[in-house]
Amino acid sequence: QGRLVESGGGLVQPGGSLRLSCAASGAGFSILNMGWYRQAPGKQRELVATLTFISGGYTNYADFVKGRFTISRDNAKNTVYLQMNSLKPEDTAVYYCHARYILVKGDSLEYDFWGQGTQVTISS
Repeated sequence: QGRLVESGGGLVQPGGSLRLSCAASGAGFSILNMGWYRQAPGKQRELVATLTFISGGYTNYADFVKGRFTISRDNAKNTVYLQMNSLKPEDTAVYYCHARYILVKGDSLEYDFWGQGTQVTISS
């Protein structure tokens, strides 16, 4: 078990860039996949991008970020990054890091980590 540590949020102008970082810390677990979700005021949380830490490192992107955002990983550090380019005002939201994991010595069931969220604001 452990926790997720997020960083990189902030305020940028439309067309600007940000890079979010999320590291899973602790012991006794093995990461299966990590990803980013976001939630704007008055709206439901939605998937942004995910990346597997096994099975070839496959990625999945929401249609509204394809061509603008890139998710990547550092397996040794249990860290996932989200490079966000060509940011738009509608990208403004709280971005949450997520990890799916199993216990090193446990029941073989899958569990979840959620970060506290980091604010991303795109405004002039």
